[in-house]
Amino acid sequence: MKKIAVITSGGDCPGMNAAIRAVVRVALAQGVEVWGIRNGYAGMIAGDMTILDSRSVGDIIQKGGTFLGTARSEEFKTLNGRQKAVANLEARGIEGLIVIGGDGSLTGARLLGELGIKIVGLPGTIDNDIWGTDYTIGFDTAVNTVLDAINKLRDTASAHGRVMLVEVMGRNCGWIALTAGLAGGAEIILIPEQPFSQEDICKQLLESRAKGKQYSIVVVAEGAGSGIDLGQYIRSRTGLETRVSVLGHIQRGGAPTVSDRLLASRLAETAVTALLDGKTDVMIGYRNNQCVEIAIADAVGNKKEIDRELYRLAEVLSQ
Repeated sequence: MKKIAVITSGGDCPGMNAAIRAVVRVALAQGVEVWGIRNGYAGMIAGDMTILDSRSVGDIIQKGGTFLGTARSEEFKTLNGRQKAVANLEARGIEGLIVIGGDGSLTGARLLGELGIKIVGLPGTIDNDIWGTDYTIGFDTAVNTVLDAINKLRDTASAHGRVMLVEVMGRNCGWIALTAGLAGGAEIILIPEQPFSQEDICKQLLESRAKGKQYSIVVVAEGAGSGIDLGQYIRSRTGLETRVSVLGHIQRGGAPTVSDRLLASRLAETAVTALLDGKTDVMIGYRNNQCVEIAIADAVGNKKEIDRELYRLAEVLSQ
């Protein structure tokens, strides 16, 4: 294999740049030419591609986002759109593709593989919701961003004796809320995977005050409900002074943590090696401190479950 390409797709996350950097430099060390595809699958369809050298990926390991850009593409969902994308790859002699992204991006990669392009995926999403890998690129940074916010909100909650409700990302998955909430000492953590009653939450908060707690931290994943709506409900039902902070897209940005930089670099090296060895339709995941190959069909076809032990521990420690 003489030419490969790398693409970032879907939602951006810290560590994507570190992964691109590693893909380029590992491939160049093997004498392989690397193309960067701009703006995700939309760029692939438009033929927006450029050759990357070692200097192209200098000074990016510490930066969040993705210097290649990313975008959604409705056209790529059509067979005609994907055929255009493949034709653009073949016109440049590109034989293999490394796709960095989440569930939707890996699903797209699988569809490209059906058209004859050799594909290796990397799990890049802050949600940590990809089956087959313990961690995804970007998750650790996002959790630390949330934790920093919780630490700061705890100061003002304590000063005023308030209920401080923090809404975090996680439309279908509660990993960010659960992990950051546990690490931040939240009293209540609400996630899509765990049913809850608003009345029970109010009761728990009032009982906490009766036990002498002066303030409370509640972390809610966006998929579990609106933080603003829940905050209004708590205020009206309990009379407790309540404030809501919706962290939003701040969770996607920022310099990647050490863990994310190392994870991205290790996964990327393994991905390039797998591609050059003729592997295809696999995702490189991370299990038990080792990089492993997982069929993309399995990665996108299975649902990653929340760690119930972490949820149990969070409840125990919130007393």
